[in-house]
Amino acid sequence: MSTGYSLFVIFGTLGSLLAFALILWLNRNVNNPGKTTGHVYDGIEEYDNPMPAWWFWGFMLSIVFALGYLIYYPGLGNFPGLSGWTQIGQLEEQQAEAEALYGPVFAQYRDMPIDELAEHQAAMRMGRRLFLNHCSQCHGTAGTGSRGYPNLTDDHWQWGGEAEQIRTTISEGRQASMPPWLSQLREDGIMQVTEYVLQLAGREVEERIANAGRSQYEQYCAACHGASGTGQVALGAPDLTDDVWLYGGNREAIASVIRDGREGEMPAFERRLGEDRAHILSAYVRSLTH
Repeated sequence: MSTGYSLFVIFGTLGSLLAFALILWLNRNVNNPGKTTGHVYDGIEEYDNPMPAWWFWGFMLSIVFALGYLIYYPGLGNFPGLSGWTQIGQLEEQQAEAEALYGPVFAQYRDMPIDELAEHQAAMRMGRRLFLNHCSQCHGTAGTGSRGYPNLTDDHWQWGGEAEQIRTTISEGRQASMPPWLSQLREDGIMQVTEYVLQLAGREVEERIANAGRSQYEQYCAACHGASGTGQVALGAPDLTDDVWLYGGNREAIASVIRDGREGEMPAFERRLGEDRAHILSAYVRSLTH
């Protein structure tokens, strides 16, 4: 945090502890011990007696403890504390302990081919837990996906559905990029190309508009999606001739993608999971289709 904010935290914290201590100290004595203050409620009179010594000194000791805690642990702005403790350090220590304990369990499947591993029930139970922890937030608990996130249970794979292709996607991630074409096509061109894309998918279209969009498709789109619209796995360019649409398959949704483009990212998980867990997770994802 910035120096100014750090000083604000330090002075605010220490100032609050000092204020609490002063309030306690200044109120440890009373003016008229053994006499009432004149306050009566429901027949109960309030006496002007001092607070019990055990309560006063217990509270003061809690303030002393708080000061010691803030000196030993990082609780005062940018001051790191005398112990050197950090939450990241503790996390890494716990992760190292977990790896030492569970690493051999995952390592036993390291040399098993993905397709063979996908048939191994114990490994797939591990894979399901990994999937639920790391993948279900986007792809759903059953792997059926949602708008913008692919369905992993069908036979349509933007980056390829072979075992090693799935492993590469999980381990290294993917970056898809569909550039916006509004400045080149204008709105009329967007409408025409949309109609031609729908024609490639076998939809009913207005032939005149679709024919007008064909030349523009060949100029701007065919390089990635292919002249026939079947896509290219190497580029992550989707097949436009099927009925699978990541961002929706109606005219408005298709036109929106052509007009504004899309930037889709699949994060890399091997560094987070490690090679052995990524291997098991790849087999589980493979099993969702097969």
